[in-house]
Amino acid sequence: MAAAVYLIPSLLAQEGLDGIPPYIKTAIKECSVFFTENERTTRRYFKQLWKVYLPGQEMVIDDYEWYTISESIYPVFREKIREGKTIGIISEAGCPGVADPGQSLVAIAQEMGVAVKPLVGPSSILLALMASGMNGQQFHFVGYLPIDEQQRAKVIKNLEIESAAKNCTQIFIETPYRNNQLLQSLMRHCRPATRLCIAANITGKNEFILTKKISAWKSRVPDLHKQPAVFCMNANAGSLT
Repeated sequence: MAAAVYLIPSLLAQEGLDGIPPYIKTAIKECSVFFTENERTTRRYFKQLWKVYLPGQEMVIDDYEWYTISESIYPVFREKIREGKTIGIISEAGCPGVADPGQSLVAIAQEMGVAVKPLVGPSSILLALMASGMNGQQFHFVGYLPIDEQQRAKVIKNLEIESAAKNCTQIFIETPYRNNQLLQSLMRHCRPATRLCIAANITGKNEFILTKKISAWKSRVPDLHKQPAVFCMNANAGSLT
């Protein structure tokens, strides 16, 4: 039996199950092994799926093999492929392989010539870009910005220069407990006319997605402490003309 790897999308918010297509449950049932970023939250997520799509039934967790994604687990992943297993990779970031450690496992699967099946589900990065009103034809996801204030300031200015020159939307994220520090850096170092979209708690009941110029944000900077958020920036003054 040939191995296969399913890239299984996860929730962005606990109450965001509506964003997960029903066919995801079918793919999960085909898997015998799961490699997850967080086994505990993945099990809870799967139980939610079963309650919605298979009422009255429960997923038997012990019927599956579970592994937490790390470099030490790469040999196990290779072995499961050689055994012809159907494998599921689940991220904490919505879509496996995008701003996610599952990318390394996908690279191994491609190297070994295994069928990789990406499944439809929510991506916080793309949802933020869609709702931002910024350039969706030319954008750059840069991941996390530096923690050090001086280095972060330099990166912010460089991103702004590139955005202005190319009308490129710059997309970045931060660990939720450092969101407010990042916001303060953006307020200090961005030009007043630069547009910033803050997309927090995407698909959740407290979803907050708003695009304003830096000069407007300064009058009321939101408190994003411990809230999952994506930031989009566009510094091109002619991008709305």
